[in-house]
Amino acid sequence: MQHDKVLILDFGSQYTQLIARRVRELNIYSEIHPFNKIPDNLSEFKSVILSGSPNSVRGEDALHPDLSEIRGEKPILAVCYGAQYLAHFSGGEVAPSNTREYGRANLSFIKKNEPFFNAIDEGSQVWMSHSDTIKQLPDNSVLLASTSDVENAAYRIEGEVTYAIQFHPEVYHTTDGKRLLENFLVNIAGLNQDWTPASFVEETVEYIQNTVGNDKVVLGLSGGVDSSVAAVLLNKAIGKNLYCIFVNNGLLRKNEFENVLQQYEGMGLNVKGVDASNRFLEALKGIKDPELKRKAIGNAFIEVFDDEAHKIKDVKWLAQGTIYPDVIESVSATGGPSATIKSHHNVGGLPDFMKLKVVEPLRAIFKDEVRRVGGTLGINPELLGRHPFPGPGLGIRILGDITAEKVRILQEVDAIFIEGLKSWGLYDQVWQAGAMLLPVNSVGVMGDERTYEKCVALRAVESTDGMTADWVNLPYAFLQKVSNDIINKVKGVNRVVYDISSKPPATIEWE
Repeated sequence: MQHDKVLILDFGSQYTQLIARRVRELNIYSEIHPFNKIPDNLSEFKSVILSGSPNSVRGEDALHPDLSEIRGEKPILAVCYGAQYLAHFSGGEVAPSNTREYGRANLSFIKKNEPFFNAIDEGSQVWMSHSDTIKQLPDNSVLLASTSDVENAAYRIEGEVTYAIQFHPEVYHTTDGKRLLENFLVNIAGLNQDWTPASFVEETVEYIQNTVGNDKVVLGLSGGVDSSVAAVLLNKAIGKNLYCIFVNNGLLRKNEFENVLQQYEGMGLNVKGVDASNRFLEALKGIKDPELKRKAIGNAFIEVFDDEAHKIKDVKWLAQGTIYPDVIESVSATGGPSATIKSHHNVGGLPDFMKLKVVEPLRAIFKDEVRRVGGTLGINPELLGRHPFPGPGLGIRILGDITAEKVRILQEVDAIFIEGLKSWGLYDQVWQAGAMLLPVNSVGVMGDERTYEKCVALRAVESTDGMTADWVNLPYAFLQKVSNDIINKVKGVNRVVYDISSKPPATIEWE
């Protein structure tokens, strides 16, 4: 089935992925491409959205897209930088703003009988984020909306289906943002709303069958949402020709290897569990640097996975749980990779020497879509609701070198924290939670004895996609109970702290 597609041209805005996700929430397929790498197959796209940008249209480094085959040919929605770009280079004027145009604002004027603002009233809240402003509209423009500070908040250009706004409809703070996108894409551009989890499953299963045929496929399971949904999709398509390998790197949560293995077998997957704990701990011996630890864990995994894959006769394909943000982030708006904060365990795959073709059934969808697809496939909601867990596992939650004893301590602490969140009904209010074992000892008193033992930090954050995150204000009574349980039940720990840093500037993990 051929879906109507929206092309999103990325000028480097922090919100670009959010635009794509909002469009997809309308059951319309969208793709993000850098502004300077417009796809050759433009006929496949029925509409185009121009994103915001940290750049200024007035600067020497203004980003210039080639819109010659788009302007007047396809419906365009220009957001923020896109709106200013169209104004500045089409007879209008953009200048530095005299007033602060960042944050919440309200529409004080909306032009009557405009389908773009259908069912949106004056007073509706929008989110502004720009230092420049449009002083004069471009040629042949019609003003559609204003706020008290921004006269030219929205406009359209006559003679073409081009609409422009200086606010961000994709962020939650714009209360009617989804309605505005629907007005444009469905009522004005005429796109069909047929991109659903069920259609994705049907088309992906067919794609896998046509691509893989009767070949054997090997997949490394992690226990997480992405690899689990990928496994069930592949299993639906090729059944027993899918060989799943679940490696215990010795850095999983307490009892996770046994529990997850049992869960996978209950799902009818052809899965083999490999306990390689000692091999990973040996590879990590004495290593303190976080990046070196990640590399050691990654290399050990490749070796174990390669050994196991070679035991499967005539395997030709490697399946991976790559999702759309992994694909987008490998190419930034300027065409190069964005700044590397730390190496990512999902990107890059396995080395060339494995000589396997790669199949990535989830590479077109976001994490929230992966969960919806999993629901359509009938996967246990508890598995789909699991918090993200880093590929290197507890290896990057133990600061400094790693030993079996430190792993034991952190597994016990983590288990008390996570089970506590579940029993208090807090688990689903948190996007990700975990404990960090700090490389410091502190003085304490237990009974009448002086102790000098480890300190652990608890971390719980709320987020949509991990790009930004806020710490969760957990109840004091809960933190008090968990702290008491950890100190009383986990030998080697005498102090518990709670991390109240947001991302940015802190990252979610400590390493």
